[in-house]
Amino acid sequence: MRNLIFGHLVYLYTPLGILACLLGVLMGGDWVWLGVGIFGLNIMLDTLSSAFHTKGAATNAKGQPVGSPAFLNLMMYAQLFSFIALQIALAWRVFQYASGAPVETMTWNGYEYQSGLTGLQLIGATLSVGMHQGLGIMFGHELSHTKGFSFLISRAMMALSGAAHFCFAHVYNHHLELGRAWMGPEGNKMGDDTDPATAPRGRSLYKHFVISHIGQSYFGIMTEKKRLKRMGKSFFSLSNRWIRGYLLSLPTVALFLGAGYLAGGENGLLIGLAVMLVVWVISNFELEALNYMEHYGLIRVKGEPIEYRHSWDNDNAFTSWAFIEIGRQADHHDRGETHFWELTSVGNPSTPSGAPNARIGYYTEFVLALIPPLWHAVYKKKLAIWDRDFASPEERKIAAAINRKVGYEVSPEAISGEKLEVSYAM
Repeated sequence: MRNLIFGHLVYLYTPLGILACLLGVLMGGDWVWLGVGIFGLNIMLDTLSSAFHTKGAATNAKGQPVGSPAFLNLMMYAQLFSFIALQIALAWRVFQYASGAPVETMTWNGYEYQSGLTGLQLIGATLSVGMHQGLGIMFGHELSHTKGFSFLISRAMMALSGAAHFCFAHVYNHHLELGRAWMGPEGNKMGDDTDPATAPRGRSLYKHFVISHIGQSYFGIMTEKKRLKRMGKSFFSLSNRWIRGYLLSLPTVALFLGAGYLAGGENGLLIGLAVMLVVWVISNFELEALNYMEHYGLIRVKGEPIEYRHSWDNDNAFTSWAFIEIGRQADHHDRGETHFWELTSVGNPSTPSGAPNARIGYYTEFVLALIPPLWHAVYKKKLAIWDRDFASPEERKIAAAINRKVGYEVSPEAISGEKLEVSYAM
């Protein structure tokens, strides 16, 4: 029973939340806000469970992972259909709103639902779908490290979210060059062992959202230009994986703009476009928030290998289950093609061969990141501990220069006795 629960069922938490969000949109009325409510509940659960940490995905007595690849892969594949269903349900609500459908209670197979919706309810439905499509993106992230059919599922999920560039940029840029931020205090240039998904010290989440999203897409343009030139092909061709990726976004564009236009002409088209863009902005904002939290302020010297210390580990129990172990960044970046149900805590705590632990979950950190002064107050001290306990001498020298530039200098007395490590409950 333990293997069933902690090796499988706990990872259904977010997929079930996505389905609940879908049900709320279909039921209409105030139920359209259900997705927003679930997101708020997740913040509370994550914060209340901050003290509970797990060492890794469930294992048997021999230390072997107990997760069933067939079950867990099927769970991830199913999220593509959840994405499609969410978008169809929201496009239906756009059609109803743009056409001025009356708000009335109707019945389908004995179940009551509200047909038509108010402007405020359309906002609630849009926010709910955006938030839960953003959570579902993590399954696309996991599948981006695979090949064949699974990778195609990942590409489709990311394209429907307006982030078609992610799959190649994440695997061939972020995983190879993290720890050297683009457009940060160091002045690192794109294509020179530089990662736009790494957030430098002093940068806010809002600024990072724009820089990272654009930077990863720019990486795709650069790499495809080079690849196609070697092949003797034009950049503007279907051999271009960057272009093909964005073409996969067209079904979503057609769905929302078509629903709006058919229901209300040009005004309806604008409503459909606005709803689609809000969903894409929210979901991509959540994606970049993960990038922001996973490597914020950590420094790697150009040309040096990526080590455990270049990622923030986040193994709060709720985060581990709700985000399918994605917080085990140190192990994930060491073994990029390892499945999430095989990841574990790694390294020696508070040493250059270990990984710094954020000590609080992703939902809690997300709230901190939404308030930049609060985030910087917390991470200024955490990074001072990293500089002292984890950084190599050369990294410490670079960090000191950046700290002076961005106001991150902290006295040794302020962090005396503090460690970036946790005690494990299970």
